[in-house]
Amino acid sequence: MTAFATQQGNATSEAGETSWVWEVRSVNGRGLDVKIRLPDGTPGLEAAVRTAAAEYVNRGNVTIGLRLQRAQADGTLQIDPVRMDLILEALDTVQDRAFDKGVTLGQPTAADVLAQRGVLVNGQVADSADLLAPLTADLHVALAALKAMREAEGATLLSVLTDHVDQIEDLTAQSVLAAKDRTVAVKTQLADALARVMDNATGADPDRIAQELALLAVKSDITEEIDRLGAHIKAARDLLAEGGPVGRKLDFLTQEFNREANTLCSKAQDVALTQIGLALKAVIDQMREQVQNVE
Repeated sequence: MTAFATQQGNATSEAGETSWVWEVRSVNGRGLDVKIRLPDGTPGLEAAVRTAAAEYVNRGNVTIGLRLQRAQADGTLQIDPVRMDLILEALDTVQDRAFDKGVTLGQPTAADVLAQRGVLVNGQVADSADLLAPLTADLHVALAALKAMREAEGATLLSVLTDHVDQIEDLTAQSVLAAKDRTVAVKTQLADALARVMDNATGADPDRIAQELALLAVKSDITEEIDRLGAHIKAARDLLAEGGPVGRKLDFLTQEFNREANTLCSKAQDVALTQIGLALKAVIDQMREQVQNVE
């Protein structure tokens, strides 16, 4: 489901004031795929974000982003020692690896280190551990708003999907009537075919020919397809009435609907029944597209 939510917050510590904005959005997806964009210097936050996302969303492509801004305390630039240590350790690892490979690298300067992202910050460096709790709390607020928007969209989709199931049920009923009308025509066609074969085939066994024609009649029977469509219709209505995260089950059910519609078309041997089968496939395809929006 498509949804979007934001949540702003701030906190004040000895290092000054820190403000932030959470942005959470989701689009359709067959499974749950969470993409996270967080600023540097927030240890433990990514794990908390993934845990929180799984509590509110079961299906869809979800993007969670955080914009973090620290107010300037005195207008001066300060060094983030944690970030600087990480950069220095990385540089040391690169130097050691290059030495093992027989490659000589130039020594990085202090300016090179300071140019790395996150080493220099405006004002004093806030304690990221103190921010974890308020950041996580505001994330839950944003995710709850996202879930509410998705549920509102789901209520609208319920009406759309119910209408699709109604159309499938109506077309299935039409196929039953068309199949009955076809029965008389099929009997006449088989009788005519048997007469032609007997007239043109000297020494043909009429019993064997009758058996073959009967087999063809059985193969064109769509009773099983009609029964299975009826069972799928009931299952779809039950799922829609059940509520909750039923998107994957409905997705599987639309595949089964389509399978029966394809078989019905292949067995039709009748213009009216074929048209009903094609109409069924069109409605099922529309339903499948909408089901992709369901959690």
